[in-house]
Amino acid sequence: MRHFTCVQDLGDLRQALNEAFEIKKDRFRFNELGKNKTLLMIFFNSSLRTRLSTQKAAMNLGMNTIVLDVNQGAWKLETERGVIMDGDKPEHLLEAVPVMGCYCDVIGVRSFARFENKEDDYNEKILNQFIKYSGRPVFSMEAATRHPLQSFADLITIEEYKKTARPKVVMTWAPHPKSLPQAVPNSFAEWMNATDYEFVITHPEGYELDPAFVGDAKVEYDQKRAFEGADFIYAKNWSAYRDPYYGQVISMDRNWTVDAEKMALTNNAYFMHCLPVRRNMIVTDDVIESPRSIVIPEAANREISAQTVLRKLLMGLSGL
Repeated sequence: MRHFTCVQDLGDLRQALNEAFEIKKDRFRFNELGKNKTLLMIFFNSSLRTRLSTQKAAMNLGMNTIVLDVNQGAWKLETERGVIMDGDKPEHLLEAVPVMGCYCDVIGVRSFARFENKEDDYNEKILNQFIKYSGRPVFSMEAATRHPLQSFADLITIEEYKKTARPKVVMTWAPHPKSLPQAVPNSFAEWMNATDYEFVITHPEGYELDPAFVGDAKVEYDQKRAFEGADFIYAKNWSAYRDPYYGQVISMDRNWTVDAEKMALTNNAYFMHCLPVRRNMIVTDDVIESPRSIVIPEAANREISAQTVLRKLLMGLSGL
């Protein structure tokens, strides 16, 4: 594997899951693979789980790690071609990226949607410049349209907790006071569609996702109806995708908050969320603190998803 930005890059999904469970049994089994190799993690946006889990995964594989916060520990970077650089950005990404590639063997990039230009966001302008100009294997630590390490961890978690071969998985929109990207829901939908699960997306009208990510999922506008018989509830907020409201909050309807009454409609479902979560906006205290909440094991599996991906990238470097 040369780069990792989406589920398709993993190849056979069942094989990738088997590799993940193998790593989880012994996280240090492959610690010679990354010896004398350096991972550069580049953050254009804040992070907690992604930063810690990916750095830990690299260390498990014997890698050196360098962490760069672009907006705090480096020059501000210009990303647009053809601009007169007379503002507060003294360095261009086109020079910075190949320089970064000189100091490492693998690069992880975290860069959110900016909501300034939908086309730029959905063309993954920043991530693709790293892929094109760094000369190194690049993986996404969340981009404008996808968060594949999170979705891989979500899938690992569902596989661990499912009671039936084909569980019903429901992704529900929930209210949030800020405008959030579609990356997590897009990615979760893409990964669920790569399985044979029964997958349902529920949200208010106006919050339809890009059809390319929705795929064959059932879309239900009645949240309670969607919850009926569900085995897993995955809650997440996202802003509007459709023009002219792209990137905007068009509803904060608290009736969509996941609470115990709605969870009672499910098949004793597990509750999932990628974190961080706004309590009593996205989900009530009693639900996220219940025995059926698996948000902490889900977060712990971020280390496993990252390590599985890094192992595949290192094997590609070694020609294995």
